[in-house]
Amino acid sequence: MYEDFHVKDRWTGEDLHCRWKANIVAIATRHADAIDVRFEVNGQPMWIAMPCNAWVEQKRRSGKVITDYLAAQIAGRHLKSIIEEGYDASRQMYSMSTEEVLAQLDAVLVEAGEKHSIPTLPILDGVTQSTSYVPTPKSRINPTHA
Repeated sequence: MYEDFHVKDRWTGEDLHCRWKANIVAIATRHADAIDVRFEVNGQPMWIAMPCNAWVEQKRRSGKVITDYLAAQIAGRHLKSIIEEGYDASRQMYSMSTEEVLAQLDAVLVEAGEKHSIPTLPILDGVTQSTSYVPTPKSRINPTHA
């Protein structure tokens, strides 16, 4: 859905290719209480900062957590919407509020329900995105050596 998508820039009409690259805990990198989700937009870095409080609020309201996969989908959907609304292409970071995260989460879940699943994030090999190997619990841990 939103890990690799195209969107048209509102002002220029340019086709922008957006690709998810990473989720990073911002506490370590910029001392912020947030998760930074990195995308490349036509090869240029773009960050969507999501407040950690959104994870707490989602757990409180539903008993469920926001996974890394879901965070990337939420941030990607937000990125797509700000581009369509006419974002400032010179900025490399946009911050979401807790309310925006939860609203985008609800929208992603509706879309995923229509498609019957939330896609998994691809494993990056440094050059291309490959989905040929998605580890299963069996392949991660050898039960005889656990």
